[in-house]
Order: sequence, then structure tokens, then C-alpha cells
Amino acid sequence: MPSRGSSASPRRLILRVGAVPSTRPDPAELRLLAARAAAEAAAGLREVAGGADLVFETKSTSTDLVTEWDVRTERLLVDTILSARPGDGVAAEEGSTRASGTGVRWLLDPIDGTTNFVYGVPGWNVSVAAEVDGRVLAGAVADVVHDELFSAAEGLGATCNGRPIRCRPDPVLASALIATGFGYDADRRRRQAEVLARVLPEVRDIRRVGAAAVDLCWVACGRVDGYYERGLQPWDHAAGALVAREAGARVGGLDGDTVPDDGTIVAAAPGLFGPLRDLLRRAGAAQV
Repeated sequence: MPSRGSSASPRRLILRVGAVPSTRPDPAELRLLAARAAAEAAAGLREVAGGADLVFETKSTSTDLVTEWDVRTERLLVDTILSARPGDGVAAEEGSTRASGTGVRWLLDPIDGTTNFVYGVPGWNVSVAAEVDGRVLAGAVADVVHDELFSAAEGLGATCNGRPIRCRPDPVLASALIATGFGYDADRRRRQAEVLARVLPEVRDIRRVGAAAVDLCWVACGRVDGYYERGLQPWDHAAGALVAREAGARVGGLDGDTVPDDGTIVAAAPGLFGPLRDLLRRAGAAQV
């Protein structure tokens, strides 16, 4: 598990990644471009998070925040990626959409954890993933406050600041530290809290970071043993889920190893995945 004091950082990694001119959908090349795009975006956001003059608006509910930096960063990500791979497609949280002519589509979350970003709380990140014909093959997550760049490519493992990472060995459910998140709708939050009340007595404890991609990367590097949430969008989990899988974790929904359209996701070490999923089913997670 990498330490937060590692000398490598997303800012420095920009210099090592360089340009990615190839248009061939090779996972290793896509990983390099994802890492470069996420690192460049992170460098531009580092100094403005939590600023007193940060202006924000709301989207789906009064608790769903968006700032001008979400929009600016999304534009930067799109420009960086399409300048290297002009035929690729894009789907992004703040509305950027572009059809793919290459079979490659980029799933972008310019600021995952915008509420943390606005308040200056750690946990917000930049998430970039590349899917090829609907399958995520590469991704990167820049945890800006902790100066960590997680990345992965299918079959090539996962790293944090260039160092290989692995999820924790299988713990028993009662000693597992579990992360989760909550939706924006007030009624959904109430029902999620009811599920959590049934889960909490069965595990070691709960952590709530406030950003799905970081939760998944923390499963990957062993800072938490498992993670679950419902209602995520593809750009919320695509990069982080790949990092977790490539670090040895099992990732899926409540009924299989594929994250369903309702955005229900469970991630844990392989031996913990089944018991955690069974607990979530008994707790009523499928109904929230």
C-alpha cells in the first residue's frame, strides 16, 4: 500500500507521461493518456479548492453542487484527450457528449466530490476512464489533496504514483472497514440511512469519503476493505472500479459481477465480496 508521503505526485507524473499520438485502442496507451489528462486537470484545481470566493450552483437537488471549475475542467479534459485521439467519443458529467468513430469512449468526471471541493474537504478527485466497445480498459483517478494518482489498464495491474497496489487480504465481515456514499435526493438518503443502520452492527466500522472514485481506489490500496453505493453514473465508477479490479478486488452489483444500470456497486477483496453482498441484500440495499 503506498504512503501518502510518497515523493511521486500527479504534478510530477505529467512530465513522465508525455504525448500519446497513437489512435490504436491499446490499454497501455489509453492508460497513459488517462493519467496525463487527470494529472493536468488536478494541477489546475489544486489551488482553488475550498476558496472563499468559490461560486457554486445546484443541479438535481439543493445538495447537488456544481462550480465553474467543474465545467472548465471538463473542457480541459476533453481538449487534452481529443487532441491526442481526435476520433474518440466522450460522455462526461457536465454534459460533454461526442460519438466515437474509433470504438473508444472516454468517461469523464471533472470533479468527483464537488461538495468536498467547495468546502475544502479531502476526497475530491478527477476521474478519467476509457472504454472500448463498452468495456472499460484503462483509467486514472487523481486524488488531488493527497497528491496521489491511481491508474490501471486491463491485465496490466493498478498503481498509485507509479507503484503497484493490491487490496487487503480477505478479512472476515465482522472486522471489515466498509466505505459507502449517499444520493442527493432526501428520501433516498433516508432509505440509505436505514440500510446503513442494519449494516453497521455487522462490520468493523463505516467510512464516508464523499467521492466514489476515491472509495474504489481506497479498496484497491487497502485503506478500506470494501465499498458499496447505489445510484452512481458510469463516470462516477468507471476508472475507480477498474483500479480496484486490477488491484485484485472483486467489483459488481447485488446480483452479479457487472455494475447494473441503476448504478449499484459493491467492491471488496474476493473473499469478502460474497458476505458483504449478502449482508447488503438482507439489509434492503436493493430497494433504495
